[in-house]
Amino acid sequence: MNQAKRDKFVSLATKRVSRTIRDLRLIGNLSNRSAYTYTDEDVKKIVRALQRELDSVRARFNGGESGDSDFKL
Repeated sequence: MNQAKRDKFVSLATKRVSRTIRDLRLIGNLSNRSAYTYTDEDVKKIVRALQRELDSVRARFNGGESGDSDFKL
């Protein structure tokens, strides 16, 4: 039974982390000033939201709780 749980974890983690990395790269594409206009404050909000969520994931793996939060510029 343990191996089945491990296999499922590895499968889901691989898919989800790969998808998240792809999405982070897409967010990075927003830095193209010739295509988009944004402020330093917009960048700070994006980075803060991403860091907060990453910290939340880390806490959950360490036995803590996470808070639900939505992002809005």
